[in-house]
Amino acid sequence: MSEKEEKIIKVNELNPNFKYEIQAEPGGENMSRCFACGTCTATCPIREVNEKYNPRKIIRMALLGMKERVLSSDFIWLCAGCYSCTERCPQDVKITDLMNAIKNIAVKEGHIHPSFVAQMGFLNSHGRLYEIGEFDNKKRVKAGLPQIEESAEDTKKLFKQEGVDKLVSAREEK
Repeated sequence: MSEKEEKIIKVNELNPNFKYEIQAEPGGENMSRCFACGTCTATCPIREVNEKYNPRKIIRMALLGMKERVLSSDFIWLCAGCYSCTERCPQDVKITDLMNAIKNIAVKEGHIHPSFVAQMGFLNSHGRLYEIGEFDNKKRVKAGLPQIEESAEDTKKLFKQEGVDKLVSAREEK
């Protein structure tokens, strides 16, 4: 999508119930209190590094009903969870919790950031996020620590029970 196309808002793509969906999620309750003062944006360490992350803009887009654009964007996944925005918000909008609520809705709708899919793949294949190989186990023995045996069976059972295995295999096929 070009920059010009991003600025065009098509009325038929707006979902007026999106704000209520967010407010029904834990953490999204106070979203409508935001009056776009910019305190959250001014104190955000991620905003310093990446111009695309703008909590004020994300809230505005959500209030307008731009559901698909918000949920499919990469910028909702950038929140570092530092709570500096929440501590300074004069309207008690818990922005970090709000971002988590939006991420939860995104996941329910099938929009999952590739980094989380990669993590699920590691968990599914190794039972942990970091593969422990022979070299690592030798270092552990030298340090007086026990060796770690990789076993993903419990993780695979859990993934199968919760349906995550289908998600992992579907995303890995892409």
